[in-house]
Order: sequence, then structure tokens, then C-alpha cells
Amino acid sequence: MKVLDFPLVKITIAFLLGIITVYYINCSVTLATIILLFSSSLFCISYLWNLKYRRNNFPFGISSYFLAFSIGIFTLLSHTENLQKTNYTHCESVFKKKQTVTLILREKLKSNDYADRYIGLIKSISDKNFSGKIIVNVQKDSAKNPLIIGNTIKMETVLQLNQSNKNPNQFDYSKYLADKQIYAQIYCQKREISVSKIIQKDIWYYCAKLHSRIILNLEKSKFNKEEMNVALALILGQQQEISQEIIQDYQYSGATHILSVSGLHVGFIMLFISFILKPIPNTKKGSFFKLFSILISLAGFAIISGLSPSVLRSVVMFSFVAIGNHLRRNGNIYHTLLVSILLILLFEPYFLFDVGFQLSYLALFFIIWLQPLLKNIYKPKHKLTNYIWEALTVSFAAQIGTLPLCLYYFHQFPGLFFVTNIIILPVLSFIMIAGIVVMLIAIFKSPPLFITMIFEKSIYLLNLMIHAVASADSFVIKNIGFNSYYLLTFYLLIISSIIWLKKTNFTKMIFVMSSLILVQLSFIIYKIQIERGKEFIIYNQKNSTLISTRTGRNIVFYKRDVLSKNNQNERIINSYLVGNSVSLSKTESLKNLLYFKNKKIFIIDSSGIYPSDLSPDLLIITQNPKINLDRLLNKIQPKMIIADGSNSNSIQKNWKESCLKKNIPFHSTKEKGYYKL
Repeated sequence: MKVLDFPLVKITIAFLLGIITVYYINCSVTLATIILLFSSSLFCISYLWNLKYRRNNFPFGISSYFLAFSIGIFTLLSHTENLQKTNYTHCESVFKKKQTVTLILREKLKSNDYADRYIGLIKSISDKNFSGKIIVNVQKDSAKNPLIIGNTIKMETVLQLNQSNKNPNQFDYSKYLADKQIYAQIYCQKREISVSKIIQKDIWYYCAKLHSRIILNLEKSKFNKEEMNVALALILGQQQEISQEIIQDYQYSGATHILSVSGLHVGFIMLFISFILKPIPNTKKGSFFKLFSILISLAGFAIISGLSPSVLRSVVMFSFVAIGNHLRRNGNIYHTLLVSILLILLFEPYFLFDVGFQLSYLALFFIIWLQPLLKNIYKPKHKLTNYIWEALTVSFAAQIGTLPLCLYYFHQFPGLFFVTNIIILPVLSFIMIAGIVVMLIAIFKSPPLFITMIFEKSIYLLNLMIHAVASADSFVIKNIGFNSYYLLTFYLLIISSIIWLKKTNFTKMIFVMSSLILVQLSFIIYKIQIERGKEFIIYNQKNSTLISTRTGRNIVFYKRDVLSKNNQNERIINSYLVGNSVSLSKTESLKNLLYFKNKKIFIIDSSGIYPSDLSPDLLIITQNPKINLDRLLNKIQPKMIIADGSNSNSIQKNWKESCLKKNIPFHSTKEKGYYKL
């Protein structure tokens, strides 16, 4: 049976399309319920009709896919927490003035220089029941009584909605958090928090306690702090304490995936358990015992690692692979993957928009689909050569499958990824085995010194090799402009090429050539869009002013001080250049009078000087000038006013009121983000 002939494939695709459709197109829960009821009725009618007459399966098939599509719509909406009336986003007063908020700490996040960060579950606001996830930022102090998972805390505070990105082509952190059903944050000091003596002892509490016990026992065994943090990431997926320098080394060497517990780690654990259980005969009872042991081991690993989303989805995925192997369904591994996708997304539909979820399944799919094709290109005679060749083909298959998506999200490509994967696999294999042993011992007591030393030195060696590869940063291609046009057409080209290589014929070759033409067209269309585009942008920059004009590929940035280096300015400029696939033409000192597309633009800076007979189309106010805006508006009569991020909030509030009196549009970049003309 061909993969695409399997009904579950089409049902899963219809379900995914339903999720994607409602994600990008607003739809009410009422409308989604009506669509679901209608599709269910249609499905029942077509099923009964097909059962009675058995004439044509086509209407029944269409109704099945429509039902799957509507279930996808309803599933996403039912998991969108801000649509629920009890969600804290519907309590408008808590965003305006201080209210008593009670919440339970659920998960510890990576701390920053100023605060310890947690995910909390809101229980009540001013004694009224509310729900929803929120990020809690607790200012760091010298107190030695840290908060723990399961603590119920109470405080007087104002919730702050997540702010969307204020400048073009930047990572939208607000949208990222919204996909995790987190819509606001709390900023507080530890002395403002009242901690209840009652601790909610659920599975999250016991996972965190187990994790803390492992860390405590590792510290007792004199485990080096830097290596221990990497070990916790490699084995348990806990990246909270890894230094930025080590993370950058892993990024530049193309080995970031081994720091995030994913299919690689869970698959290795499954293989390791299978290897240990190999002496057990493959009888009916023996096979069932093996399956039960693997499933228990994977579930135990998920609990030890803290039940993080990346671990849970990998455990579910490989649990289905194990069940498929037990049922002797090795040939239908694609169907096993589809079942795991369907099950995961039924419970967590927003995982579909998680980068880790997308990369995990794409990498595994292309390893299964493409690696056998690459492996057959060359058949080594020696075991060592065969090992290296298999490692290379697996690495290339995964990299080819995930490359367009990585370029789209991260805009860089580690050229030495294949070198990294070859040299680290032997060490990584040993680390995974030793790590599992060490972590299991650390659950009960401090591991013996000699085992800890061996494990620590192996991680030190791994870091050393990673750093050696990452040091050749000339092989890291950065700032690659890659948009959605390129993403879709490149995947079409890759898929059509693999289909053609699997079994060559003229029709498939036409498909490949058509895909290649589409790739070229995507480049041409985007180039035309860029070259015809004209933009004038005022960026949101705290304590600074940044403006750009673009005519085609010719872009000029205007700054107060051209020679000074401002890291935030550089990041904003770089994001814009990469997002638009253009290079910087020049940087000039900011002028008070600019012209763009026959529009006169005047800038008032801290000097507060302006000509009285100007009448600009656009008036930009920067650097907190001491001006009487009411008098200024009467004199120069601008058509619109823009205040950038260098102005204080209190002054901007007064300016906004003055503009409302005169019925003149007012745009604050602090409030609304960048302004584009």
C-alpha cells in the first residue's frame, strides 16, 4: 500500500489544514461549533447511505475529510485559553491598577541577570476565580529561601500584557508566548510576595523535586558546574543554567539539537533499552514485556526530565514507534508517525506552530525517507568506513529536510555540521549511556567519584570538540534572507527531487523542472517587490533616534551619532536588512528636514528649534524637547505627529491630548511600534 493511499494520511492532512486555517483566520467558537455539528451530520448521513447502498465511497470520503477539517478548527479554538470567560485577560481592571493575585508556580524558566523567572497558573484575582498561564519575574536578591514549584503565592500587582515587536522583521516574542497560552507577565520583588505554607503536590511538584535531588547529589559528588549544566541539558533537557558562550558554540557547530532533548535522545534511550532486553526471546510474552519495559522507561525519562513539551512529544512519538515495532508494522513507520502527530495535536494543537515540533518531525521523516537513498549511493566494505558513511547520510538527510525551515527561522547555516556530527557521535553515545547511569544513581544518592569523573571528562571533551569546530566561524554563513516564498518553493523542489530519484520517469522529471522554475520565480518576484518598494521608517529605540529610507535596494539609515556603536541599533538595522534581503548603502547623520515621496518631514530634537512657516506633512518629535505643543501646532500645522522611543511616557501623554484637541493623528512608537510611510 502506498503511503498516500492510507486513509489516515488524508484525514491527518485535513485535520492539520483545519488547525492552520483557524490559526490565521479569525473564527468564533459558535461558528466552529456549527461547522462541527454540520460536518458530523453530513458524515453520519453519508456513512448510513454508503452502508445501505455501497455504491460510491466518494461522498463518504469527502465527508470524512470535512469532519477532520472541522475537528481541527474546533480543537485549536477549544485550546485557545483567552477565548474562555474565566481567563485573566477578561479582567480588565488588573491591567490598570493593583489587584490581589493568587497563583501557583508550575515551571522554572531560564533566569536573566535581574530576575528569576517562572510560569505560574493564576487561581484568583481579588478573590474572584480566574485562570490562565502567566510569566512571573521575581527580582533577584540575597535571600536564600528560593521559591519552589508547587508554591501558592499571593501579591498586590498589576499585570502587564506582552508587548509585540516594536520594530520590523524582529522576533515576535508576544506571539511566541501567545502560542503557549501566556498573555501577560508579572514583575515583582520577593518581599512583595506572600508564600502559602500549603504546597500543591502534583506531578509537576514531584518532577521538580526529583530534578532538584539529582542536581544536589551531582553537586555533592564534586561535579564541575559548567559540565554539569551541559549534562543536565543533554540528558534531561534542562538548559536554564548553560552559559551563552557554550550555547553559541553549539549553534555555530550545528549541534544545537543535542542540547534540546528531542527525538535523538529519546530514540537513543529506546535503542539502549532494546539492546539490554535483547536476550529475552521474541515470544508473545517476551515481546510484550519488551514493549512494556520500553514504554515505562520512556515515561520515566519524561518525568525525570520535568515533563517539558519537547520531551513529551518525543516520548509520544517513539512510544508509537515502539508499538509499531511490536505489532510488526515496520513497513508503515510513516503511519506510526502520523498517528503520533494526530494524538499530540488533539491534546496540544498549538504544538504545530512550535519550531521544535516542526524540526523534530521533519528531521525524522527525512531520515526515514531520504537516508536509505543516500546510503545506497556508496556501500563501504569496512565497518569503520560504513559507520562514518551511515553517520554522514543520516546527518545529510536530516539537514536537507530541515534546511529551508532553519534558514527561514534562524537565517544562518553551520557549514561544518557534517564534521560535527561525525566527531561527536562516538562521544555522545558514551555520554548518553554514562549519563543515564549517573542520573539514575543521583536519584537515590551521590554517584561514586570515579563514575562522575569519567562522565564529567567526557562532557569536557565534547565541549572541547564543539568549540574547535565552532572556532572556524568563517564556515558559519550568517544573515541569510529567506522568506515564505523561498520556504514553500524549496520544499517543493526537495520533495519532487527525492520522488524523482526514488523512481525516475519523465512525468516526475517534469515535476522537478516545474519546481525549479517556481524557485526561480520566487526569487524574481521577491526581487521585483524589493526593487519597486519605497519605505520611510521611524524605529522604536529607547534613548535614541533611528530613521531609514529605502528606494529599491538603496537604503540609508539616519542616526544622531554615526560614529558611536549602539548594540540595540545594530540589531534593529541587521534585522531589517536580513528581513528585506538588502545590504546597507550608507549611514548618515540625522537631519532636521527630510523629503520622501513628495512629503515634507521635519524633526524636532532636544533643542526644540523649529521654523514658524514650515507646514510639514510629518512632524517627528525626539529627545524630549521643551516645547509647548499647542502653540507649535497652531504655528506649523503638521498633518501628523510621531513621537519616537527617545521621549518620556509622561510627556507623550500630554502630546497625545494636545493632538486629540486639534484632531491631528498622533503615533507613539513606544505604544504602537515603528511607523512606516
